[in-house]
This record gives sequence, structure tokens and C-alpha cells, in this order.
Amino acid sequence: MRRGGSTSRVQCTLRRGAPRGSPSPLPRVMALVFMGVMFGAVGLSAQKSRPQEYEVKATYLYNFARFVGWPATAAAAKSDSFAICVLGQDPFGAVLDAVVAGETIDGKAVSAKRVSKPQDAVGCRVLYISSSEESRLREVLAALDRSSILTVSDISQFSQRGGMIQFVQESNKVRFEVNLASAVAAGLTLSSELLKVAVTVRNVPQPGD
Repeated sequence: MRRGGSTSRVQCTLRRGAPRGSPSPLPRVMALVFMGVMFGAVGLSAQKSRPQEYEVKATYLYNFARFVGWPATAAAAKSDSFAICVLGQDPFGAVLDAVVAGETIDGKAVSAKRVSKPQDAVGCRVLYISSSEESRLREVLAALDRSSILTVSDISQFSQRGGMIQFVQESNKVRFEVNLASAVAAGLTLSSELLKVAVTVRNVPQPGD
């Protein structure tokens, strides 16, 4: 089903107010993107470069993690850190590390990690699947099946192919779709606040290539 989101402008200072995360203030770019999550979308001007686009997406990854619940039995729950991982060619560079630096979720320090194969993602809470993995996406998702890892990507039709959250651009804004059925099947609980601002929420899994 389609979910609309307003594009309200907020002039006052943003306070965290979210159900998860550390009490430290968000960096300016994180505040702007979090505002986008809560009020509809984050715009990308035509002049913005690819690194700036992925700065926005890196901040989304962090904020997604604050609106998701993982089962206590998840392998990553036993780790001392809260890992946000990238599988395949890394489009973020140092940006993702900068976004999560000094942050905590559920009392655990957030870290950015890179993995070369899905089997190495056992300790990850969030896994961004790079577009470099598109040709083997079916294999990657099969390896992660029921692993309680939130999968995110901007691969075309990712949410229709079994991925959980797909970045999309709509009216030159970074938005996202959610495959709720895939997340629920993996034992994850997605906050209603997150679902409210998704442009599409899919309740029926649509596996396939």
C-alpha cells in the first residue's frame, strides 16, 4: 500500500525524541535526515554529488536501526557492539564511519563494518547490500534467510525481491520502500513511525529474480 508523507519545514532545533539511541545530540546532517524520516523525505538537489547522496543514505541506515526491534535470540544481540555493515563494493567510504562515530543503540556502541560475503554478516544488525551484488542477490538473500538482519539496498526492485528496505528517489528526494513481510519473517519488529513515512509498505513477500 502507498504511504504519503508531508514535507513540513521545521525551523526549530530538532530534539531526538525517538524510542532508541543515545542522548548525545545529532550532528547537523543527521538532524536534517532524521527530520526527513519523520516528516516525509530528504531532498537531493541536482547539484549534489554522489558522496553527498550516500551521506544521506548512511544517516538513514543509522536511523533505521533506531526504529527496529531485534529478537533476543539473534546472533548479533550477543555482540558487544551494534554493527551496521556493508556487503560488496562500499559506496559510503568514511561517511558511514563518521555518521555512527560516538553513537550508541541499546547501550551498545554503533560500529560500521564491511563484509565480503553474506556468511560474514552474522554479527550485523543492519546490512546494506551494495549494487555490486545485484547479479547474486537471490543467493545473498537466501544466505541471510531468517537471520534477523535488517537488509537495505538501492538495488532495483529490492523490496519486491525479498529485501526489507529499498532506497528510492521520488521527486528528487531520497525515500524508501519496506517489505514488511520479509522483516516479520526474520523476527524483526518495525516501528509504526518508520512505516508511516515509507512510500510503499509491502505486506506480502514477492521472492524472485
